[in-house]
Amino acid sequence: MPRHRIRHTLRRIRLLAAVPAVAVLTLGSSGTMVPLGAQDSSAEGALFLLLPVGAQGVSLGRAMTWVGGAEGAFWNPAGLAAVDRSQAVVFRGDHVAGTATAATGLWAGTGGSLAASYFLLDAGDIDQTDEFGNYTGTITIRNHLGVVSGATRLGPAFTAGVNLKVIRFQLACRGICADEGTTATTYAVDLGVQAQPTERLRLGAMLAHLGPALQVLNAEQADPLPGRVRFATAYNAIAAFTESEQVQAWIAVELEDRLRDPGSPSVYVGTEVTAGAVDALSLRAGWVWSELDQEDGGRVGLGLRYERFDLSIAKSLAVSSLTGETEPVHVTFSIGF
Repeated sequence: MPRHRIRHTLRRIRLLAAVPAVAVLTLGSSGTMVPLGAQDSSAEGALFLLLPVGAQGVSLGRAMTWVGGAEGAFWNPAGLAAVDRSQAVVFRGDHVAGTATAATGLWAGTGGSLAASYFLLDAGDIDQTDEFGNYTGTITIRNHLGVVSGATRLGPAFTAGVNLKVIRFQLACRGICADEGTTATTYAVDLGVQAQPTERLRLGAMLAHLGPALQVLNAEQADPLPGRVRFATAYNAIAAFTESEQVQAWIAVELEDRLRDPGSPSVYVGTEVTAGAVDALSLRAGWVWSELDQEDGGRVGLGLRYERFDLSIAKSLAVSSLTGETEPVHVTFSIGF
């Protein structure tokens, strides 16, 4: 293959690493990858970090910075301090960018919580052809995220947490491709806090995805990580009508903005009505106003907790401007020990 075509394909591969969260890939006549719908994607890399992980997070419209629970490993690590027993958690969901699978092992102790998590975004396979249209090979695209989390209580009303993350973009070839393989790795840190000044009010704040740029081709073309700052507040509206702890109705609002170029915040609104204390049923709904038009819209979900088992299901009702379809169901299942 001519050298200029190889360089051209590599540049497109680099774009794929940067925009999986906001692009749909199609094949050009030569079998190379063309990202569609990227919105200023060249400014940031590893945008798969912005994908929601977990059914509760999806159904609450991403308003998760205030929430305590096992999904905090992918939202606000301070939320892990609220977990009172060790758990194993699995996550599954489909996005425009690909299929997401994740797992978390969580240990809860008297002094705090520790967790280890893994996230895989399978962006799919793309067949490669030569100038005559003959099949030559298949490119596979995977995004990997490994997370080690720690959280602790700083007092009766405050918790803090940290995530240490390894981020890896991997492109592999089976057969003959323009590039035999590309791998890029970088590291990041999340820092989060939560507070509950009253029984009715919860607050959360965090800095997400702080780390070196993702270098796919060379240092000059490295893309900075999508650093974000988040603030959330939630109010238990039902507490104004009853003091019973068997029923709670939380209404949450969250703001998220870029660290590098602030000024275009995304707004997330979520509601969660829970009946029951030990064994509980939760009804959830949320809405997203995002800098990415294809994410705007509503979400709904359901949570069931029975003894040691916890199951959450969510569905995004937002119609993607890229595909014209809504995303499939997201599921989270956990078992306590």
